[in-house]
Amino acid sequence: MWNTAIGPDDYEASGEKYQNAVLEQYKLCVTMSDNLSARRNLANTFFLTLNSGVVAVLAAASRGQRAAGVSAWVVVPGFVILLAECLAWFVLIHSYKQLNAAKFAVINTLEERLPAFAYVREWEMVLAARGRQRYPQLTWVEKSVPLTFAAAYLVAFLGILL
Repeated sequence: MWNTAIGPDDYEASGEKYQNAVLEQYKLCVTMSDNLSARRNLANTFFLTLNSGVVAVLAAASRGQRAAGVSAWVVVPGFVILLAECLAWFVLIHSYKQLNAAKFAVINTLEERLPAFAYVREWEMVLAARGRQRYPQLTWVEKSVPLTFAAAYLVAFLGILL
């Protein structure tokens, strides 16, 4: 875990100011990464709540009855809006994944100037314990949720129209 290229001598005299600057930037990047993860979780909570609310309202409105006779002019716009919302959620998750990847790349690069490789080693330990093939990536799990809602809406839409 320790960076052998950085030692106590690197913290002497003018090197100390440089290392302190690197450390401060590192702290800022880690904080920004944590904030991004919090915003990502908040966005997922928002979309999950919105979709759960839509399902609850539709279930309560139908009360187990088929929606036969409902005009397609009523159903189609609602269906399009729901699918667009699921697509927006999916794209947002992908965007957060890209932003996180960039932030971790910067953090990993900054660690090359610090005494330890905390983030790099943590990831290596996770993969060593679970194996890359058996490690479920959070983004894959996250992306499956809006796809599941979209599929459910499609089935419901087809059930109403047929």
